[in-house]
Formats: sequence, structure tokens, C-alpha cells
Amino acid sequence: MKHFSEPSELFQHPERASKLAPDLHQSLLSADWDLVEKDLAWLASDANRHLVTFNDPHYPILLREISDPPPLIFAQGDISLLSRWQLAVVGSRNPSTSGRDLAYDFAHYLGQGELVITSGLATGIDAAAHKGALAGGGKTIAVVGTGLDRVYPASHRQLAHDIADNGLIVSEFALGTAPRPENFPRRNRIISGLALGTLVVEAALKSGSLITARMALEQGREVFAIPGSIHNPLARGCHQLIREGAKLVETANDIIEELGALAAVSTSSEAVQGKRHTQTISEDADYQALFMHLGYDPIHIDTLIARSGLTADVVSSMLLLLELNGEVASMPGGRYVRTGS
Repeated sequence: MKHFSEPSELFQHPERASKLAPDLHQSLLSADWDLVEKDLAWLASDANRHLVTFNDPHYPILLREISDPPPLIFAQGDISLLSRWQLAVVGSRNPSTSGRDLAYDFAHYLGQGELVITSGLATGIDAAAHKGALAGGGKTIAVVGTGLDRVYPASHRQLAHDIADNGLIVSEFALGTAPRPENFPRRNRIISGLALGTLVVEAALKSGSLITARMALEQGREVFAIPGSIHNPLARGCHQLIREGAKLVETANDIIEELGALAAVSTSSEAVQGKRHTQTISEDADYQALFMHLGYDPIHIDTLIARSGLTADVVSSMLLLLELNGEVASMPGGRYVRTGS
């Protein structure tokens, strides 16, 4: 693009391509035109499919500013969302129940304003963020590491359809691109590059979410992190980011205050505390006794029985009801933890 005003000029005058690097020169001159035709057929088959080049008016302004923006984006859905202010929400693929709920609730609340929730369609936090935004009537963008003719993971096929119908799916990868491991760290720069800031909900010390957060810092964007229990290994990545200067987040208004008027998000006093509206627990004395010993760090059921003075049958029954009510989450090894509801 630096050497040629239009790509077509390169193919109309191939001799001029000699000024490019030899491997790039040879690659361009031996382009697979059958694949090109397939891409064009994909584009022409649906009005909601788009190819956005670097010089296209729809190309996102913020993404254009990063050091290595993709020269072309495949997109399916509402292309106008690329011009909206966005917040990236990322985190563990295997989050705790409370972490998944936090991602859903923050996206649900913030998506009701003018912010578009952007994530990567992965399992765990990504999926919860997409679902929360859609459930709140907001918009969401999924940045994927495959061609748009594939869905990865396959279990998210319906979610991908919902996003394409009510949001936007984008990729820098050509149709037919498989979910190769190296694609996902590469797509992370797009997730952070599209957004004003990146919210990390849960992340281990070595995770793709921390890569995304550090890319956001390198791009001059805001980074937000939700703290967690010191006993939760998925909170350590967030704690590390906070030590490095990320803003500690407890409510959605913490994000709104930091982004300010730039994002034009409503500053409602109804701050999100990471909870859904669930039924309140019984005022029964037994429930109160149980909650005195049930905190936000995992505790074994045998310990609860011993400390509460209640029988095993009663404690098991109460824990089941509280879990169904969304106020308690079960953990591996017979442990339980409050969710914050």
C-alpha cells in the first residue's frame, strides 16, 4: 500500500512489484485466484457481509492507530458497530461461577449504554460477556481467530449466529482459515485495538487475557481489572495487572468514570456489583448460621457442618437451595463459595 496507490495497480503492472521484498513479490504474483473468487462469492451472497480495507471509511479509527493494524477485515453483521465506542471484556476460558457471572453482569449493564462489548467468542469469560450484552439489549462484537465460514469452538455456533444477527463478527483471516494456536494471540491485538479500554475479569498469571491487557497498554488504552480472592489462582493475573497500574474495578461505574464523556455512557447511580436480581435468602436462623461461616473463599462442606452445628442433611439441603438461587456456587472437591448475589 505504501508503494501502490491501489492493489489493482500491482496486478496490472506486475513488473513494478520488484521493489517489494522477494517473498512478498512472489506470493502476490502467484495468488490463488480460485480462493479470491470464493471470497468474493461469500461477500456477494449476503448484504450483511463486508470486506473492509484499511482505506475504507468503515475502518475503525482506533484500530488504525495501533502499530500493526490488519490491512483488511472480514465482517458479518452490523458494520456500523465498528465506528461505535467499545469496551473489550476478556478473561479465563475456565472461570469460576462468580467470574462468569461478573462478566455477564458487567456486559449486561454497560451494553445498555452506548458502549459496544467486544470479546473473542472463546469459552468462559468471552462467551459470558457476549451473552450479557445481548441479553441487555446491547451490541457486541466478536473478534475470531478463524475464517468467518467457521465457528470455533463449535459449541458456540448458536452464539455466533446470535452475534451476527444482533452485533458483528470480524476476522483478519481469510475464509477457510482453521483455528490454529498462533491465530489467537495475533487476534488479541485487534480486540484491544478496537476498544477504548480492556476489562480483565479473571486471568491466571500466564494467560492470553494478560497478553491482551498488555497489548492494550502498549496501544495507549485503558486497562481495568477485577480483584478476587487471594486463594483464587484465576485472580492472580488481575492482581498483577493492578500492581502494574491497571485500574481496580468493583462496579461498572468505575469504568464509566474512567472513560468519561468520551464514551457517552450513562452514569446511572445503579452501580453494578456483579450480581443478578435473585430471591433473597430466607431469614431463617439456620440460614443465618450457615452464612456466618460461608464466605467468598472456598470452604469444604465438612467444615461448614462442623462450624455451623447443623446436621449434614440440613447443610446439604440448604446449600442445594442456595446454589439453585444463585447465591452459592459449588467448587471441585466438595467445597462451596458465596457468589456475591
